Amino acid sequence: MIRMQSVSTSAQLRRAFGSFPSGVAAVCARVGKQPVGMAASSFTSVSVDPPLVSVCIQKTSSTWPVLRDRGRLGLSVLGEHHDRAVRQLASKDGDRFAGVEWDAGPSDSVFIRGSSAWLEVSLYEEVPAGDHLIALLEVHGLDTNEHTLPLIFHASAFHRMVDNRPAPAEDLLPGRL
Repeated sequence: MIRMQSVSTSAQLRRAFGSFPSGVAAVCARVGKQPVGMAASSFTSVSVDPPLVSVCIQKTSSTWPVLRDRGRLGLSVLGEHHDRAVRQLASKDGDRFAGVEWDAGPSDSVFIRGSSAWLEVSLYEEVPAGDHLIALLEVHGLDTNEHTLPLIFHASAFHRMVDNRPAPAEDLLPGRL
């Protein structure tokens, strides 16, 4: 039997919210010649027409005000090996890009190498939602890397997916077994 409890603590809410796995994205741009970015574990697709995705950002973020007005942002769906990089991108102190390999797009968007997908986006709309902002982002360009599985955030920890994809047909040809 399911027993509903009153919501009494933020820890209780985090535990419930953490029961839903999500991918982890980095939202980045070049400001001057320096990369600026942040991690977002609340990335989701929203619409195909127009092409929109969203991320949720704490209202107290000091990084989002720097990024929000950039013409283009790079959104990287981080790969399963990016657990160290996401911790850096989420940190409040230090060089968030130390040891993180990245590429700049033509419009000063920044993309993290080795991700499972890359989207070049711009702010479409921002919606206040409690202690967060929901940033709706319009997708202008994209690329994917089908060989890299995404990093998963679940129960306040990073996880890797189990790769159950079938082997490519050419790997099953005689002489290759």
